[in-house]
Parts: sequence; structure tokens; C-alpha cells
Amino acid sequence: MEYNAKVIEKKWQNFWEENGLYEPKPDKSLPKKYILSMFPYPSGNIHMGHVRNYCISDAIARKFRKDGFNVLHPIGWDAFGMPAENAAIKHKTHPKAWTYSNIENMKRQLYSLGFSFSKTRELATCDLIYSKWEQNLFIAMWEKGLIYRKKGFLNWCPKDQTVLANEQVIEGKCWRCDTPVVQKEMYQYYIKITDYAQELLDDLDALEGKWPNQVLTMQRNWIGKSKGLSFAFLLEKKIESSTETLESIEVFTTRPDTIFGVSFVALAPEHPLVKAVLENAQNYGISEEQKAQIVAIQNTSERERAQQEKLGIPLGISVIHPLTQVKIPLWVANFVLMSYGSGAVMSVPAHDGRDYEFAKKYNLPIIPVIAPKDSGEKAQENSCAEDFYDGGGILIHSNEYNGLDNEEAKAKIIEYFEKNQLGKAVVNFKLRDWGVSRQRYWGTPIPLIHCPKCGIVPEKNLPVALPEDVVIDGEGNPLDKHPYWKYCACPKCGANALRETDTLDTFVESSWYFLRYTTPQELREDEVFSREDEKYWMNVDEYIGGIEHAILHLLYSRFFTKVLRSLGLTDSNEPFSHLLTQGMVTKEGAKMSKSKGNVVDPEEIITQYGADTARLFILFAAPPVRELEWNDSALEGSYRFIKRLCAKVEKIQKSQSLPTIESKNLSEKERCARKKVYEALKKYQETFCHESGYAFNTLIAACMEALNALNEQDNVEIWSEGYFILLNILEPIIPHICWELSQEYFGLQNFKEIPLDEEALKEDSIVMAITINGKRRGEIKADLNTEEKQILELAKREVAKWIEGKTIIKEIVVPNKLVNFVVK
Repeated sequence: MEYNAKVIEKKWQNFWEENGLYEPKPDKSLPKKYILSMFPYPSGNIHMGHVRNYCISDAIARKFRKDGFNVLHPIGWDAFGMPAENAAIKHKTHPKAWTYSNIENMKRQLYSLGFSFSKTRELATCDLIYSKWEQNLFIAMWEKGLIYRKKGFLNWCPKDQTVLANEQVIEGKCWRCDTPVVQKEMYQYYIKITDYAQELLDDLDALEGKWPNQVLTMQRNWIGKSKGLSFAFLLEKKIESSTETLESIEVFTTRPDTIFGVSFVALAPEHPLVKAVLENAQNYGISEEQKAQIVAIQNTSERERAQQEKLGIPLGISVIHPLTQVKIPLWVANFVLMSYGSGAVMSVPAHDGRDYEFAKKYNLPIIPVIAPKDSGEKAQENSCAEDFYDGGGILIHSNEYNGLDNEEAKAKIIEYFEKNQLGKAVVNFKLRDWGVSRQRYWGTPIPLIHCPKCGIVPEKNLPVALPEDVVIDGEGNPLDKHPYWKYCACPKCGANALRETDTLDTFVESSWYFLRYTTPQELREDEVFSREDEKYWMNVDEYIGGIEHAILHLLYSRFFTKVLRSLGLTDSNEPFSHLLTQGMVTKEGAKMSKSKGNVVDPEEIITQYGADTARLFILFAAPPVRELEWNDSALEGSYRFIKRLCAKVEKIQKSQSLPTIESKNLSEKERCARKKVYEALKKYQETFCHESGYAFNTLIAACMEALNALNEQDNVEIWSEGYFILLNILEPIIPHICWELSQEYFGLQNFKEIPLDEEALKEDSIVMAITINGKRRGEIKADLNTEEKQILELAKREVAKWIEGKTIIKEIVVPNKLVNFVVK
């Protein structure tokens, strides 16, 4: 059969669509599988990363359909975001037109690969109906107290003119455009993800063995639970600011056992006390140079500060140590973050590397208060801080706590603080509330109205639609500059009011889209998602995407699912039962990118070789979780394999069932061919589960071995059985050619579960090693039922040169494994 990929693939893609074969069935009594790949951003063209992602999910979805499962395998578009506005400026187009045009092009490209997506579940997050229900969810969270608005220093991208979440700042730069991020004080809406911090942490335990350990560790570290003591240092004197009177500094420490070693207190540059001091800098001896240094730190993102050399400015103010009453100086330090805790840190240079580095630089006291247990009593007493020590041990220089184990001292010091109402034991999390305001046009409008009489009021008529007559020039928020869109009446009192002009972070859209997929398009007008459908389909059984989403998207999706559960909209506690993080596609050792000039265009591959070749290569070149290095010769090898699959079909006996074959009547080559085919079938049955890691590469290799073995013999029944099975195995991977060959020779009902023939898998011969005085000298091949006497004769002939002229003292036969001769 001549292999004409273009004709075959178009034929079957039309057939699948016309017959709606890949739509989930309404019968909810069927066992289900929800297979999902992370949805793409409609940038204009698919890339090889998309091909890999969706080849993996499509193979899994096709396999479970064959096994009788009701499968939901949807596709959609993460369609809002800054790139559309940048494109509008560059190409003088509208973000909406640019986005929907890209969706149509990418959809055409994806379907040209034969992906079995449900078309009745497709969505785009920029669709007005999607915005309606997202705004509805926002208001529900606002009214439940899970969303609030406050002013603070935020990560600001000067190029995109928008706020970024901490997670969207990568090495001090905007995650989208690589522009250095600065700090800007402004109002922002926050979602209280911290209310769910403990639950988000605890429920990671249930995902052990189901999600990659690396992802679980990253989330645990990001949530960052710590236990310790919260207390206040009283200021030596009150500080008056334009808005408040400050009398103390709140701090949190996980090491109350080191409290007697505090030699300075460090403040974040955004701390209210620092602001108060800067209002009257001259009164506190703060020079213009020092003031400029503090402002410079304020304008540096938190991530960037973490990578800088430690920098500090003394404030000329002291606080009182709560236990010793000693005066301790206050410093502004670039390593203290206002977003974590109170923005103030008790610094113990003798027992913290960061504090030690700072104290050395500014010649601040270093007071050791913990000595290693094995250092001896004299050494403990005379311990000096020639370097910091952050281990456990015995307390020294700590008044009545001297001699206590430091863990025991922690408990006693916390007990003292609570008993005397000086502080309390608390649990802290590194996780911060999620800032979701963005100062851009192409996003979901935040459905709130600012009324001079009623304050902030939720919109009543949803959806709040974006105006289409906007000017996008890259300067500021187009919605804020619109001549009339933001002007409205208060839905509560009717007074003139202003509509919120911030739009939502795109990660809000991607935090619940998987729930929306559960509901057919015809039911999406009247509810966020059908509870009946959601109960049936959730959780996602296998979620596939890149490791780069380990914190941002995956953490937010887990959080959103828990919030929707709290709102009574779902019973799910976790959204994704299993997670597979596929590796990148690289070329010449680097991630494919236009800037590196190493991009491979999927459309060119499809045009030259066909979709099945692209699919076969991408699944054969590496296990899904590993990085895949592009290889042109391996691509051509995949093409040759498909051609070989077509080349021998004249030997197939047309039938709609497997022929009956008696193994005892077969030649060695025929038995070998059957064995290889059934080994491939066994590998197939083992491959399609999360625990196996979906090792398609080894499955394809087994199929190639089986085809080679079939080529070594001419039995028509062996050929027919082998092809029947191989087409079943390969259908999830290279569906077009498998459907074509199956229709021609076996009928389309070929695609079904095939039982293993254990007889075909049995070994009829064995290889036995031969050793002489324990050293391996050769091997023999013998039938399983060969008698021991004959085995010894075969073995002696094989190693004749090693035993010639020697006396055999002992002959040992280990059945099916080994023959050993002891000689002298």
C-alpha cells in the first residue's frame, strides 16, 4: 500500500468530526476519564511544545475510549493578557480581533494533527459568557470577605504598565516581557489565599505519588509554614507621623531561643515607621544621601533585593529589649520584606548567616547565645562569635535560661511571653495574599463600582463588557482613559459613580476553566457549570503541562477549587488527581525560541511527513517527563517506520477477528514473531497508567521490534494476527494510518481490548551461562525440556578449549540458569 499521509489524514479527520466520535457521552452510568492538557495562549501559531503536550493527552484519551471509558478531552484558549495589547500596538489591530484570529489559526493547526478534542466543550476565556461567570464568582468571593482592596507597594512593570504578582516576577523582571520591575505604591485587589494556607499545605499529602515530588516540594516551600513567637519591641520614644502615633515594632521569630542575642532590629524600607521618619528626616539625623538610599531600595523588587549585597541605613532610633531592657538600634535593611510578617526582623548575627554578614559590614555587636552541646562547659562560657552558628545546643549569656537545651528554651521563653502578656505563639506562612488587579485593557473587568456615598459596590448587571472603541498606545490603562466607559450610576443609590478600571490577572481565568469544561456549551448560559456534570467529571484524572506552572497556576487552581467548594459550587477538594509534567522540546541544547533561531515549525513537519510521523516522533524520542532534543534523522526514522507498516499489508488475511493459532505447530521464527507482538501488547497494557510514567518510547520500540520479527517470517496467519494487534496498540499514537489499515483489512471494530495470549509469551528455549572454576567462558541455548545429561554435553562442546587436558572434578547444573565445571 502506498502511504499518502495528506489524503489519509484528511479523510479520517473528516470522518471523526462528521460522526462526533470524540464527544463525551451523556450516559453518566459509564466509567469516566477526564484527560486534560493545560490550555494554550493563542499566540498565533502552535509550537513543538504544544505538539508534545497534546500528543501525550491525546494518546491517553484514545486509549481509554478504546477501553470503554466515557472520555472528556477538551481544548480551550487562555485568551486574555498583555501580549494582545502589545500586538495591537505593533500591528495596529484590536486585541479582540488579533486574539480570535489566532484562535482560529491555532485550532486549524491542532486539528490537523488529529487530536481527539471535544468540540462541544471548547471555550475561550475572553468570551463574554466566560467573563460573566468569572465576574459572578468574583462578587461571591467579595461578599464572602475573600477579596479586599488596600494600598501598598506593588511590583510594577514600566513597559506593560501593570502590576505583577510576586510569582510573576522572575529574577527581578516581568515574566512576560523581561523588563526590570520597580516598586510602586497604589491600590490593589487581593484574594485571601492565606485563609487556605494550612489546607493547601495539608492536602499536598494526599497527592503524594500522584504528583511529581518536585512540584509538591515547590508548593510546600512556597506556602512556607513556620511556628514561632510574635511580640513587640517598645520604641525608646514615640514617633509621630502625619497619620498615626507609633509606639512599638511588631516582630515574628522562629528562634525565640536566640532572643538574648538580638543586637539590632531591621525594618523593611516600606515599614510605617520608616515612612514616618522620612517625613521629618532632618529631625532624626537622616541625610539626603541616606534618604535617597532608602527610596532606591523601595524601588527595587523583592526578588531583586534578595540577590543584592546586604545594604542598611541606621535610623538613629532605638527600641527596648523586652527581657533585658537594653537599647537596640533600628536599621533599614534591604533584606527585610514588607510582604512577609510585619516588615520587621529581630536580628541575631551570631546565629543567622544573613544577620552575621550585615553586622560584620556595619560593625554591629555579635552576641553568641547558643553553644554546641559537645563544646564543653568552659568553651560554652567563653564562646565568641568568630562566625555564626545556626545549629542547636545549650543556651549561654541568656540569664535564667543558661544551660537549657535550645528547644526546651524556645518553649519556656514563649511561655514567659504569653504569661506576662508580652507576646504569643503563632504560626506564620510565607504565602502572601494574591494580588489580582491589572492596569490593562484586555482582561476581565473587575465588577465593582466606586460610589462617593456607598463606597465600593458590586455590579448588578453582568457581564461587565469591555468597550471596543479603545485607544491602545502602551501608555497607561486604556479603560481609565476611555471617555465614558467608567462613568456609571451606583446600583445601590443611583448617584454618579465610577466603574473600576482594573482588570483581573489572567491566572484567575486559568484557575477554574477545567470546571467549566465539564458543562456542554448549550448549558453554559444559565450557570457557571452544571453541578450534575461537574459531579460526574471531576476530578481531572490526568493533567498534563509544564513544570514551570508548579506554583503559579497549579497552586491557584487548587485554591480556587477549595473556594468554590466553600461557596457550595463543587464537592471537589482538589482539582487534579494526577499530574504529569512533560519536559521541554529543545534543539541544539536550548529551548526552542525565535530569538535563538532554533524553532521547528510543526506545519512544515506535517506538510512534509504527515501528522502521524510528527506524533510518532514526539512520543518516541524521549519519555514524557524528560527533555526532548530535536533530531531530524529520528524524525525521518519515524516516517520510515510508518512506510514499513504499509509496505507488507499484502500478506494480511482480511478478517474482523484474530486467527486461531497453535503455537506447537510454529517454526522458531514464527514463535519469535508472535512473542514479540504479544510482548508489545503487554507493554501497551502496562504503559497507559500514571505509575508507569506513560513511557510511550519503550512501547513504540517494542512495536518496532515486533514489526521486524514479523518481517523475518512468511506465515499469513502470524502476519494477520500481528497486524491486528499492532494497529490496536498504535492507534492512540498514529491514529490516521491505523484507522486506514484497520478499515481495509479488519473493519473499524478492530479497536478494542485484546487479551494476552500467555502461551505466546512463554519461553520455549533458554540461554545458560557456562563457567569454569567460577569464571564465565561461554553460553549455550537449549530447549526448556532438555535433559541435564544433554545440557552437560552441549556445554562441554562449547567450552572444549578451556577444559582440554584438564580433569573435571565436579559438574554443577543450575536449572535454566548456569552450568559450572570445577577442573584442575
